[in-house]
This record gives sequence, structure tokens and C-alpha cells, in this order.
Amino acid sequence: MLARSIFLTGCSRGLGLEMVKQIHPFTETLIATCRNPETASELRELAEEHSHIKILPVDVLNHETFGDVAEEVSSIVGEQGLNLLINNAGISPRSTRINFVTAEAMAETFAVNATSPLMLTKALLPLLKAGASSDVDEDSDFCIKNAAIVNISSVLGSISNNMGDRSGGLYPYRCSKAALNMVTRSLSSDLNPFNITVISIHPGWVRTDMGGPNAPLSSQESIESLISTLKELTFDKSGLFFNQNGEEIPW
Repeated sequence: MLARSIFLTGCSRGLGLEMVKQIHPFTETLIATCRNPETASELRELAEEHSHIKILPVDVLNHETFGDVAEEVSSIVGEQGLNLLINNAGISPRSTRINFVTAEAMAETFAVNATSPLMLTKALLPLLKAGASSDVDEDSDFCIKNAAIVNISSVLGSISNNMGDRSGGLYPYRCSKAALNMVTRSLSSDLNPFNITVISIHPGWVRTDMGGPNAPLSSQESIESLISTLKELTFDKSGLFFNQNGEEIPW
């Protein structure tokens, strides 16, 4: 088992949907969110087949609703709190070379990829603190016995790696993921006293709508590796940046 309770954003398609498929056997409660559950037919089918999958409508750009979301989550997880938050929802606009990038694309991408994970974490923080302090037997099957926040980032957000033939461009996506990585580092410091682990993780270059058809990894391969890495997550790794295989990535 990975964690007693998991909250996951961006579950209607792509990596988020694949994560629901592969991660639900490893938790007692999986709260899967997306903007429009009524159109997420495959996600709804999974929830109908597995009663411990709960679907919540969450628009990550509608920050003022996050308080209501936290109340809904509290009603599901109860006093035991939340053990794992995976901030997966993200966007990557096209035509983002220097001659085509727009202020609007920068602002929207930053709002979805960096601001929303921070504000959602803030709203769910009381539940994460409860999860970190709840009584989980050290001999239990749960790999994450405290609470953890996993921000799905990208190697394209690594400043150190932005060099060579594949450097430059992709301004909205690169900048937003670099900002998300800074959110990870700051949260890891602020939440250290509460026994909450915080990491960024790059799922690899994956064949999705965002990754494109030439990517080397399938969604299944990416998420299988990512879950294996999360099963090895310990508090001493808080504040670090990994790829899906558990190898550390420079900031």
C-alpha cells in the first residue's frame, strides 16, 4: 500500500487518468479530481467499479472554491486527514518560442502550473497536518506513514539543464515549472516541522497530448515507475527533485 488517503488533480485524461488506474489498488481512499467529471467517462467508469475512488469537480483556476474542496475532502477522509496530495493538473501552450510567446499564455500557464498547486496545498494543509500526525502503525503496509505533497513537475523546469541543443523556448511551460520547483523547496522548509514530505517529480517524456507522439515512454511505463519511486519516498528526501525512476534532477 502506498498511502491511506490520496488526493489527485487532473484525472480526466493523460497521466492523471493513468495514475488513477494504477494507484487505486495501493490506497484505501483515492479522491480523483477534474474540471468536468460529467465528460470524464473513463474516470467515472473506474469510480463505478471501485467504491474507494471518489470523484470531485475541481477547476484549478477557480482558487476561491478551494475552501469548499477542502471541506468535501474532510468529509471523506475524516479525522485521519489526508496522507498524499499529488498536484498533477497542468497545461503547456503551443507556439512558445520568443517570437510567438504572449503575456496571456505566460499568465495562464503560471496560474495553472504554479499558483494553483500552492493555493490548493494551502487549502488542504490542515488535512495534511492531520494525516502527518495521525496514528499509523510503523508495521503497517503503508509506504507513506506521515503525509506528503508530490508536485508533478518537468525536467524542462530545471534551470541547470536548460542548455545545449534542446535549450530555450517553451517560455510559459519552462518558467511555470521552475516556479513550481521553488514552491516545492519553500514548502519543504515551511512544512518540515509538521513531518510533511514535499518533492517535485518529472514523469519522463511521455506519449500524451502534451508530450506528443515521439516521446519514448508510454503513460503506463511512466506511471508504473513513478509509483515505484513514491513507494520509496522518505522524509529525508523532502525538498528534492526526481525523475520517475527516482534519480535526482538538478534544479
